[in-house]
Amino acid sequence: MADQRRFIGEPIQTEFSGQPLPTKKSGCPVAFTWRGERFAVTGLAAEWHDYTRRGRMALNMKPAHAQAASRRGSRGVGRDYFTVRTENGRVFTLYYDRAPGSIADSAGEWWLMSEETEPDSSA
Repeated sequence: MADQRRFIGEPIQTEFSGQPLPTKKSGCPVAFTWRGERFAVTGLAAEWHDYTRRGRMALNMKPAHAQAASRRGSRGVGRDYFTVRTENGRVFTLYYDRAPGSIADSAGEWWLMSEETEPDSSA
């Protein structure tokens, strides 16, 4: 049976070796804190990026520029996803939402998307 995922969808705080990092390309954190518990990252299982422009943002570029931006990314648009293993053996998928929280705070936010869980063996 394949692993299952438990959706979480909560903000997290992250740590990096070599801060500060540019907000356009964040990279994988070395640790994160969720619900007051710190998780040290021991391995990167997967990484992918989605720089698709949605909503209003999809309408503010010429098609040729939008196509290039969907491959490279543009400031404040898209998400960087990381599936990581932690020192206690848990596997989480987290992402950096590159959209600014507000005009005053131009950085994006980190979110814990899900945790891989063992299949239910009682079924």
